[in-house]
Amino acid sequence: MNRERLQDITSRYAALRIAVVGDFCLDRYLEIDPARAETSIETGLPVYNVVNVRSQPGGAGTILNNLVALGVGELRPVGFCGEDGEGYELQRALRQMPGVRMEYFLQTAERRTFTYCKPLVIHPTRPPEELSRLDSKNSSPTPTVVQEQLIASLREIAATVDAIILLDQVDVRETGVVTNRLLDAAGEIASSRPKLLILGDSRRGLCGWPAVSLKMNRAELTAMTGSRESSSLSEVKQAAAELARKTSRPVFVTLSEEGIIGANAAGAVEHVASLPVRGEIDIVGAGDAVTANLTCAFAAGAALGEALEIAMVASSVVIHQLGTTGTASVAQLRERLVT
Repeated sequence: MNRERLQDITSRYAALRIAVVGDFCLDRYLEIDPARAETSIETGLPVYNVVNVRSQPGGAGTILNNLVALGVGELRPVGFCGEDGEGYELQRALRQMPGVRMEYFLQTAERRTFTYCKPLVIHPTRPPEELSRLDSKNSSPTPTVVQEQLIASLREIAATVDAIILLDQVDVRETGVVTNRLLDAAGEIASSRPKLLILGDSRRGLCGWPAVSLKMNRAELTAMTGSRESSSLSEVKQAAAELARKTSRPVFVTLSEEGIIGANAAGAVEHVASLPVRGEIDIVGAGDAVTANLTCAFAAGAALGEALEIAMVASSVVIHQLGTTGTASVAQLRERLVT
């Protein structure tokens, strides 16, 4: 793809309306100055002095961050937070993002805000050092009343957007936004609106998901199709193509340093390699950047291979951003495009 074609595709992003449905969390970074290290008089344990706290939306919010960076015109998050301080921070961060409309984002006392608290030791001459993370999650099933509100929101927005991204980020099934009931609703929407792009991703794998567009890694493809995890690229292509034909929706398989494979219901299969690594990397957020860029590119009319190439360029941009969950802007995509 040349830069002119990239400009042609990305120039349509400002007119797109995209919903992100899933588990929004708060990424809270605690920046620690090692020069101010102490030892507690009371316990004899090390004391880490935090000199700066910064927060940003994580989980499904990372996808939203990428969509904002790409200049998407209207973004509608569908999810929940708790009536707690983390929920206040998360909503404030979401509201500050251009193009984000919050009428479908639920605050409820029935849930706590999903939070990743990440202590970082900030070294003056080398990349930040991440200490053990402190997580806040929900362990009980999402209450029926919350599920019903989220499903109603999903049904309502489906008639008004160009694409929907579904992200299941929780470790324990049925404790987040993307419950079985919500997936059933998404399947019904996909069936009644076959031209609407609905792209799904789950950290627990996509077995049992309805016939929507699916993004997965090699291990998840193995679990869904029974293929070998050590399969060659040609075997992965074949398995992805068979799954795409079965669901009548595109399938995307990320392959780490080997790049990405995409297949569509028409039988087309493409492979795009990763870009070369340039120094130290941090892979956190790379998958979400791929999801956001695939969605935007397809919604803007890109062909299969073009969307895959854009996603790989975005991934290359993000993995070279250290100590944060990065994003890729259109300007950065243009800068890294190699042809």
